[in-house]
Amino acid sequence: MIHPLSDVQTKNIGEDTNIWQFSVVLKGAVIGKNCNICSHCFIENNVKIGDNVTIKNGVSLYDGITIEDDVFIGPNAAFCNDRYPKSKNKNFKLEPIVIKKGASIGANATILPGVTIGENALIGAGAVVTKDVENKEIYR
Repeated sequence: MIHPLSDVQTKNIGEDTNIWQFSVVLKGAVIGKNCNICSHCFIENNVKIGDNVTIKNGVSLYDGITIEDDVFIGPNAAFCNDRYPKSKNKNFKLEPIVIKKGASIGANATILPGVTIGENALIGAGAVVTKDVENKEIYR
């Protein structure tokens, strides 16, 4: 289901995925099956989302982010793909983020550029993730 008040430009969406109102998904994004993209989300072109992923309200996913299957992303989690952001930066260097299978990211967590979050890892609400997180690790 794609809510009529969303702006979904991609055709790459799996079966049984729901995208709720006021979300924007650009044409290059890939979203797997049985996902739930809640309201007020933004998903850029070079983003890959696996199957059975839940992305709660107010999350923006920018170019270079890969989310594997069975991941939960809490409300207002923030993802940064540029270590030194500047307006109209000609020297922009994208640093990809990878969220591995089964990981959970708490509300308002911030994930910095170039980070990989391991399988079944748990990121606490409000955490600022500055380095890779191991499989099954709890990061606060």
